[in-house]
Amino acid sequence: MLLLLAGAPALPSERPNNLPRSLPARAQARKSGSCSSRAAVSAPPPWPGSAAPPPIPGPATAKNIAAAAAGACSACGSRACCRQRSEAGGEAAASPPAPGQSQISVLQNRIEQLEQLLEENHEIISHIKDSVLELTANAEGQPVVLPFHMPNGSWVLPPESRPSFYSISSQDCQFALKSNSQKEDLQMLAVSALLPYDNQDGGVWKQGFDITYEPHEWDAEPLQVFVVPHSHNDPGWIKTFDKYYFDQTQHILNSMVVKLQEDPRRRFIWSEISFFSKWWDNISAQKRAAVRRLVGNGQLEMATGGWVMPDEANSHYFAMIDQLIEGHQWLEKNIGVTPRSGWAVDPFGHSSTMPYLLRRANLTSMLIQRVHYAIKKHFAATQNLEFMWRQSWDPDSSTDILCHMMPFYSYDVPHTCGPDPKICCQFDFKRLPGGRINCPWKVPPKAITSANVAERAQLLLDQYRKKSKLYRSKVLLVPLGDDFRYDKPQEWDAQFLNYQRLFDFLNAHPDLHVQAQFGTLSDYFDALYKQVGIVPGMRPPGFPVVSGDFFSYADREDHYWTGYYTSRPFYKSMGRVLEAHLRGAEILYSLALSHARHAGMDSKYPLSDYAMLTDARRNLGLFQHHDAITGTAKEAVVVDYGVRLLHSLMNLKRVIINAAHYLVLADKEAYHYDLAVPFLGADEARLNQDSLPEKTIIKLDATPRFVVVFNPLEQERLSIVSLLVNTPRIRVLNEEGQPLAVQLSAQWTSATDMAPDVYQVSIMMRLPALGLNILQLSKSFDSHNTLKSSARLFLHGRDLPVHKHEAFPVRVIPTATEDFCLENQHMRACFSGGSGSLKSVHRAGDTQEQKLSSQFLIYGTRSTKDKSGAYLFLPDGEAKPYVPKDPPVVRVTEGPFFSEVAIYYQHIQEVVRLYNVPGVDGLSLEISCLVDIRDHINKELALRFSTDIESKGTFFTDLNGFQIQPRQYLKKLPLQANFYPMPVMAYIQDARSRLTLHTAQALGVSSLSSGQLEVILDRRLMQDDNRGLGQGLKDNKRTCNRFRLLLERHSAASKAEAGQATSFPSLLSHLTSMQLNADVLVMPVAQEKPPPPTLRPFLPLSGPLPCDFHLLNLRTLQGEDDSLPSTETALILHRKGFDCGLEARNLGFNCTTTHGTLSLGGLFQGLELASLQPSSLTLMYPLATTSPNSTSVHLDPMEIATFRLRLG
Repeated sequence: MLLLLAGAPALPSERPNNLPRSLPARAQARKSGSCSSRAAVSAPPPWPGSAAPPPIPGPATAKNIAAAAAGACSACGSRACCRQRSEAGGEAAASPPAPGQSQISVLQNRIEQLEQLLEENHEIISHIKDSVLELTANAEGQPVVLPFHMPNGSWVLPPESRPSFYSISSQDCQFALKSNSQKEDLQMLAVSALLPYDNQDGGVWKQGFDITYEPHEWDAEPLQVFVVPHSHNDPGWIKTFDKYYFDQTQHILNSMVVKLQEDPRRRFIWSEISFFSKWWDNISAQKRAAVRRLVGNGQLEMATGGWVMPDEANSHYFAMIDQLIEGHQWLEKNIGVTPRSGWAVDPFGHSSTMPYLLRRANLTSMLIQRVHYAIKKHFAATQNLEFMWRQSWDPDSSTDILCHMMPFYSYDVPHTCGPDPKICCQFDFKRLPGGRINCPWKVPPKAITSANVAERAQLLLDQYRKKSKLYRSKVLLVPLGDDFRYDKPQEWDAQFLNYQRLFDFLNAHPDLHVQAQFGTLSDYFDALYKQVGIVPGMRPPGFPVVSGDFFSYADREDHYWTGYYTSRPFYKSMGRVLEAHLRGAEILYSLALSHARHAGMDSKYPLSDYAMLTDARRNLGLFQHHDAITGTAKEAVVVDYGVRLLHSLMNLKRVIINAAHYLVLADKEAYHYDLAVPFLGADEARLNQDSLPEKTIIKLDATPRFVVVFNPLEQERLSIVSLLVNTPRIRVLNEEGQPLAVQLSAQWTSATDMAPDVYQVSIMMRLPALGLNILQLSKSFDSHNTLKSSARLFLHGRDLPVHKHEAFPVRVIPTATEDFCLENQHMRACFSGGSGSLKSVHRAGDTQEQKLSSQFLIYGTRSTKDKSGAYLFLPDGEAKPYVPKDPPVVRVTEGPFFSEVAIYYQHIQEVVRLYNVPGVDGLSLEISCLVDIRDHINKELALRFSTDIESKGTFFTDLNGFQIQPRQYLKKLPLQANFYPMPVMAYIQDARSRLTLHTAQALGVSSLSSGQLEVILDRRLMQDDNRGLGQGLKDNKRTCNRFRLLLERHSAASKAEAGQATSFPSLLSHLTSMQLNADVLVMPVAQEKPPPPTLRPFLPLSGPLPCDFHLLNLRTLQGEDDSLPSTETALILHRKGFDCGLEARNLGFNCTTTHGTLSLGGLFQGLELASLQPSSLTLMYPLATTSPNSTSVHLDPMEIATFRLRLG
């Protein structure tokens, strides 16, 4: 077990200083920190490095210095620090003397060193003594030991009051090592490496090849054809969701009920439950009964059954699962049906997360369409268009699901009957002459009559036979539909009557060896399974196993759909914020309601909050649609999504506030819910759907104000919590009434202007898992615990007025070129004096610093007819450096809990912050970019990080925040083809290091050269890219993109092997990502007077969760009345796969793993587990009999599992 003291000064190999500071780089050698020697003029750098000669400790010297330092242990705060002090002293003192230097001067030098050490120790001890004496006199209880500002500019944090440890069982490390042993037939990374991508002309099937067949191939076994009528309904794209519903969707569904009942042979499939539920709410009981009959007799199938057909690139797995549950729960409750097959014809590329989720929801088959045309051609040529899709990390075949890939260009009728669109278009009977749409190939359809049926049926059968040659079985799927089809009764008649005549002819001629009929998607898959003689869900004999994903997508030429990974980043970010709030609200609501029921108080609890939760689930679900989160809808539709997101965000804040109010009250009997006067205020507010949030300013006077702090993560966290207040004279007490140390910083309104009456207060807090803590704030003239941050402004020759505040020290430096650094106990980050941009990072214990520079770049678009738009990225070559009009203003802020560099360019404000926390937050750099490119024309802004990591073209991106997919830069493909979606992280690595870019919003990412990672921050494009939208991207907003940059070292034992099909983040990386995406929520008690009732912290869990477990959701299920909760809750857990090969660091809390076992019995403090039922992902199927005795559950690595709970 590795036992690391959280917050204690660093381990022997690490730098002892705990706090950020900033020093000129050249001065680093002269100014070392509190735990190291400052002796010789030519002393080695304070960090072990190549500049230092190897130490040759002289025993007497080392002994003397150790003895001198021994008395300082209490001052350092740990033996590690003292050990380091003696080592550092020994190292510096024992450097070999220069030739000719006398023995006396060596001794003199050593004595000086010793004096220096003693002086520093004395300084620390006297400071701590003063603090103790002063605070002991303070009547507020336990004394607080403050961070201490050293004369050399660094800060020393007091040691943490309790140690924490990191203990991972070696058995739990095996999964990441073994997961590369699985063999599949086709690994998509390898397929892409081999394909020529040469785009040869394939004849009538432009992107394919000529298909031939022998006329007697079907004599022994006739061809079975299933024509599947469908209507693809986008919940928002050119029109808003509501406008589509009123103009088209309601008419499609109304006609469906009538037209399917006219002939029992007719079939139809439907996918989007968002539309279906809206229609259901507006139809009669009689019509509802008819729908249930049509579903029951197999004429109508609900395919996938999610709230929407989600985008698979930018969506996060929490939201993907949530919209699937919302749809499935709706279907079960209203129609009593469970979907069996997945249908995804329009997402722009396909993620391997989707087959996993569908399989966990108990679906057995699925269909995809938008895959790169070269991959479709390759799969078609090898008859691999139907395959078992397996997760690359799956050790067996438990994640397998049968997937059907459509072979041709589109899901419309001209591209679904066979390879020749000119012929297939003639069998789209909506295009009969006289209608509003026709066939671009200039040959119109003909109505089927007894006179032409033989010729027309033969023509169509030829296409069917050719298409079937691309598949292994004699069962053929032929979709029949398009966007918003079947919205008029005439179209139902035209398609169904003409096709039925064709079917009747084909089926009446046994010599044709074909059986054709209408079918649903599951009719097709059932026939396929039956023909190959296996049960649904099993692998058909001879079918290949495929692993990997289908990004990035191109539909023709070099038209790669990689722009939408970033398009409209403002809303991508807002969607992620809503998601974090929904998860927090679900968990806190479920806990508050369970506790209220347990106490018999549920009649007083606002159950009406459940309707707000439902509405938020549905709005978040709607936003996962493949034209919403993608940023590919019309401007007015984007506004509609934004209004829905904001509406739900405000409602969820209320749900969280109401739950927190109940849970922190010491006397629950005093609980009183008042809709008009909420007990707590929100942490921030947004003026409009396109505004950035503004933090609430807490107004203080002598009367204490209380603040409730919520940690939505299932792990304890040690974090810096920042608040805005109206006075610099502040006192902060914890829940026990003990004073806390405070970093007081200015609030800046621009590069050079401080806000006059707003101050940022930052405190370090240990927050319980999923818990609520209490802070007490008051105005106080006792400033003993307030440590002010200082600031330096580098104007770089610009003549700008600076508006300072007397409360803060600010140095204005007109011109500067010297580099400077920020530092904490874990790392030192150095920045360019000229531009302020990041240059390098040096991790504690590393022998040398790592180059890590950042640069902003601009991509243009082509001058030819095809230009970048909402979907496509078509750059005019490599990116060029971003050159602002004026040099940037750089502001460096330094304080005990965080230091930061803020760089103000014309279009970007970049802030790089280093936290001084002995835990997760202190191990990475926080980067935020406030971007405003509204004056650009046809430009895309990128941020590139360059390192000396030898990544050799391999990089890694996540899929939906669920898993990691290795990528390879392919020189044979155009630049834009090498971009991939990055919902939460991307990394590069070599044998020594891994650099991970964590993101709080989905954006496009690539690695175009070895050692580089680059991300597209925003895109402003003045034209449509000819994919149906009819608009460019001209509605840019001021957008804040947030990142964390984590540099990790591979441990000596581990090897980062190239060419692996799987890779996993470290536990530290997982936690960094979750902390970035789940901010602490700070809620001030709204009433200022009279004093509020007694508040107590709320700690919901009786013990810590294993730190590879993520509590994905705790979702109260719907009651009989839609707007009210039931007594059941869905607990969704995910056990993360992680790589132990990266060096473990102190995470600031006790981190252990348990081989995937978790006892749910006593997990929730103060609540009993009345029942526990494992179920399928979306709660449609129970998985095991409920055992009253066992409350222990087991999850395999990467497994997502759902349980039905009753908490009492």
